[in-house]
Amino acid sequence: DWGFTQFMMLSELVEPERGLIVNDTVKIKVEITVQRDERYYYDSRKETGYVGLKNQGATCYMNSLLQYLYHLPYFRKAVYHMPTNENDEPASSLPLALQSLFYKLQYSRTAVSTKDLTKSFGWSTMDAFMQHDVQELNRVLCEKLEDKMKGTRVERVINELFEGHTSNFIECVDVDYKSSRRESFMDLQLDVKGCPNIYDSFDRYTQVEMMDGENQYKAEGYGLQDARKGVLFDQLPPVLQLQLKRFEYDFARDTMVKINDRYEFFDELDLDRGDGKYLSPQADRSVRNLYKLHSVLVHSGGVHGGHYYAYIRPDGKTWLKFDDTAVTIEDGSKALEEQFGGEDEPGVSPTGRLQGAGQEGDQQQQQAAAAPAPKQRLKFTKFSNAYMLVYVRLSDWPRYMSTVTKDGIAPYLLERLEAEQREKERRQREKQEAHLYCQVRIATDADIAQQVGSSQWFDLVNYDQLPPSRTFRVRKLTRFSDFKQQVSTVHRGDTRCTGAVLAAPAAAAAAGASWGCMMGGQAALVEVGALGSL
Repeated sequence: DWGFTQFMMLSELVEPERGLIVNDTVKIKVEITVQRDERYYYDSRKETGYVGLKNQGATCYMNSLLQYLYHLPYFRKAVYHMPTNENDEPASSLPLALQSLFYKLQYSRTAVSTKDLTKSFGWSTMDAFMQHDVQELNRVLCEKLEDKMKGTRVERVINELFEGHTSNFIECVDVDYKSSRRESFMDLQLDVKGCPNIYDSFDRYTQVEMMDGENQYKAEGYGLQDARKGVLFDQLPPVLQLQLKRFEYDFARDTMVKINDRYEFFDELDLDRGDGKYLSPQADRSVRNLYKLHSVLVHSGGVHGGHYYAYIRPDGKTWLKFDDTAVTIEDGSKALEEQFGGEDEPGVSPTGRLQGAGQEGDQQQQQAAAAPAPKQRLKFTKFSNAYMLVYVRLSDWPRYMSTVTKDGIAPYLLERLEAEQREKERRQREKQEAHLYCQVRIATDADIAQQVGSSQWFDLVNYDQLPPSRTFRVRKLTRFSDFKQQVSTVHRGDTRCTGAVLAAPAAAAAAGASWGCMMGGQAALVEVGALGSL
């Protein structure tokens, strides 16, 4: 439980005009849900088909961004085809680190670590505990990848996905003069403050500004003139990244503040609305700019810190919540309406009815209706709200959102990543089974003779100098007679092993005893004279 962030003063509770006390009685409803800790039982791959990313300390902002980029299949496929060298290591190569990360997200059964990726950034452990700006990280990451893609088959893929163009114009009112400049963008920053919804933000973004009075425009050949200044879109990208300006500088308080105002966005975004009022005269009107919401990146908290997570719809139908290692299926309202921000009225359901079950709820409703109307309803600010939206153009959805299989991975890279995955699984199995095994080293009479008389070593044998062929990994339940046979097979014909010493517990002297009984005590040297032909 993260605790409570909002409280009510007792003096406010008893104020008659608030209407919280009816007939000298206040009813408090408490809901308690007993749940087991799903961290130890929940299998996100089994339940959702996806896995999460581990948080290194304060890397939840990076995790939400990486999950969104991974769930753009066209982008993922381009990353899989970035060239890497055979001697590259993920911790020092950004392309290989991202390729390995995406492969693990696609095929690993458990949450994936991002340590190799952050090391490839050149980050230290301290950087992992500091929250950075998501927009800046997105731009820097894409710029670095774009640079690595130059001269390859995936060159300009990032531009193809995210790049759009605007036309910045200045048009004189009284004379025939117009100046325009074409600029590219990878994302758009939209105002939240003073804009009830996303269309109001686009209206403000393309709003025409009058340049008159002391702010007249100096037109070449015409001098100072009244003019109209504005921005229109020449070309919109297939994947539209919208950064919501939730964080702004407050000049009155001389500090950064978070804007938690209610801001509505929609499942579909039509930027051809109003007869294409957002488009420049040069824009291609044959392209239908109707977009579908793909991802909602959420910030929960204040300006000095908080938590980041993402709602993503990989297939365009089912919403999934990616919260670090946890991946869950969510209702669409969780991704949209609940991330609008604004204020919430506790105790009131979406229909306006006081929350309560059965007859008790009806009585509470009637009592509230009979009570004096409150002058001011208690409201809580919602600190969890969307700060980045990603829309994909509907007409481009089949091209950029098609499934990526192993056939979409470069063959040399697939071979390497599969080998690394097999080695990782082998180490995991070995670690899980480590308690079932013990290590036994065999020393010969010659090894003991070589050690006797030396003041350098306390033990009868320097086991560090024994050859690897005389070190055995043996299950603890292996019977001594079976182990003897194993040693006899390996060292058959080796005359140096006519006498042998085992590094094992003293109980091993009893021939036929199981190793499970032997491993309870401290390891000791045991001379085994019954090794026969060894």
